[in-house]
Amino acid sequence: MTETTVDPVILEVIWNRLLSVADQQQGALMRTAFSTIVRESQDLACGVFDRKGRMIAQSVSGTPGHINAMATSMGHFLEAYPAEALTPGDVLITNDPWMTAGQINDITITTPIFKNDRMVALFANTCHAADIGGRILSAEASEVFEEGLRLPIMKLFDRGNPNQDLLQIVRANVRQPDEVVGDLYAQTACNDVGGRALLEMMEEFKLNTLDSVAEEIIRRSETAVRSHIRKLPDGEYRSETWSDGFEEPIVIRCSVHVAGDEIEIDFAGSSPQSTRGINVVLNYTHAYASFAVKAAIYPNVPHNEGSFRPVRVTAPAGSILNALDPAPVASRQAVGHFVPSAIFSAFADTLPDKLMAPSADPIWLSVWRGSQPSFTQTIFQVGGTGARPTKDGLSAIGFPSGVAGVPAEVIESCSPLVMGKRQLRPDSGGPGTWRGGLGQLTEFTNRSDGPWSASCIVDRTRYAAPGMKEGKSGAAGELVLDNGDRPNPKQQVQLETRQIVHLNTPGGGGYGHPFLRDPERVRQDVVEGYVTPETAREEYGVVVRFTGQEEELVRLPSQWVIDEEETQELRRSRSGPK
Repeated sequence: MTETTVDPVILEVIWNRLLSVADQQQGALMRTAFSTIVRESQDLACGVFDRKGRMIAQSVSGTPGHINAMATSMGHFLEAYPAEALTPGDVLITNDPWMTAGQINDITITTPIFKNDRMVALFANTCHAADIGGRILSAEASEVFEEGLRLPIMKLFDRGNPNQDLLQIVRANVRQPDEVVGDLYAQTACNDVGGRALLEMMEEFKLNTLDSVAEEIIRRSETAVRSHIRKLPDGEYRSETWSDGFEEPIVIRCSVHVAGDEIEIDFAGSSPQSTRGINVVLNYTHAYASFAVKAAIYPNVPHNEGSFRPVRVTAPAGSILNALDPAPVASRQAVGHFVPSAIFSAFADTLPDKLMAPSADPIWLSVWRGSQPSFTQTIFQVGGTGARPTKDGLSAIGFPSGVAGVPAEVIESCSPLVMGKRQLRPDSGGPGTWRGGLGQLTEFTNRSDGPWSASCIVDRTRYAAPGMKEGKSGAAGELVLDNGDRPNPKQQVQLETRQIVHLNTPGGGGYGHPFLRDPERVRQDVVEGYVTPETAREEYGVVVRFTGQEEELVRLPSQWVIDEEETQELRRSRSGPK
């Protein structure tokens, strides 16, 4: 194989090797990370880029907000440090929200890879830092300067030597210096692992550059994406989606314009940028918009620079989805995660029987802090996904972020926090022919003494996930204290010793009219505890009775039976599907 031609069979082998290289990169990161956020929740992204900064492969998992925004950031890195200004051993870093993943807590580290003294590729990763100083991560700031330490693009390592001045500044400004700096070294090490694996592959295939390989990979993805878009009818499709906001609701107005083999997504008419930290920068909006289009239209096309090209994303400058510096942005996911649902809703009639109903959407991120002993713990939680055209929604599964929940054992071993409860939330999935996924009931307290606090960045406490095609909404989320108080779910809450905090995540929307759901599925939901008998009757028109003794502690599935006659009468007497 020459540098200008690529054998199709060899290309397929190289492509799969590139994916394997990116997976090795991610594996090294997760094994060496200090923080539970990276190690357990996988709030990260890893990828390999050609010498022009174009993404050619990514690891098998990772959040779209990190992966796609990281792809955009490579242009900023190469503008600050062109290839000719870099040398072996250099490592670059930034957490500037407008250059990478949209919040100061997300740090991107980039490493150039050299072969024969020539840069042939870049490896990069983005991770959520355990802390970055400023306020405890929340939505309460009024400008980005309050949110922590902001790092312009600079060198973390210069010819292999660590930037000790920078590391000292980081240590002096964060609450968990060992975890934060430890993760920076882990992020650097994983790029080195990926780089070594890439060079071994290049030697094996006698490649001096990746230029022709990258060009062909990108061309193929772009061609495949354009062919899928051409199958859609030209036109403009609109939707309107609501978020709780901070002090007042936020509206996201989405217009999707399909013309030939290109798509333009515009968010004109959405709310203006907020005075609080729920604003979204455009590259984060683009990240989740491009992910949504891929998931809806061409999920099997390899994800790289080519799959971005046919999709353009715009939002008015100064709007909630294109906030301008120095707007506060720490909790940008609280609004940004609504972007896929907005796009799915716009496409609902154009792609019948292909899109799921709206989900619980934003991950629930809570930061817990105590003083005796001092600790800071960040926890991710998720609700249910929307029901699908032929399947129920998934319960307690993160969408669209894909982050994982932290096991209770890890939380309790890393901090004085105690999880008193963690279970699926009955009746939280939206009723429908296909039921929405369930949220969770969780309960936290602190076994140490002294004051402590919780900063909960949650949404869908006022605007539940709506259903689709006559399906009904899922349950709204809840932040409730043991004294019955329901504080603003995006403000830091000061807690008393041993106080209990209930975080109940929302459920996904249902799909199709509930009266069309198979009664046996409803019975099974009652048996599993997903749906109560009362909800089965009221929402699904199915009467499920327990035939055993009420005092029995163990209730067998066979003891739950459907009253066929009353069910038929109930469904006949009520309004059925339109």
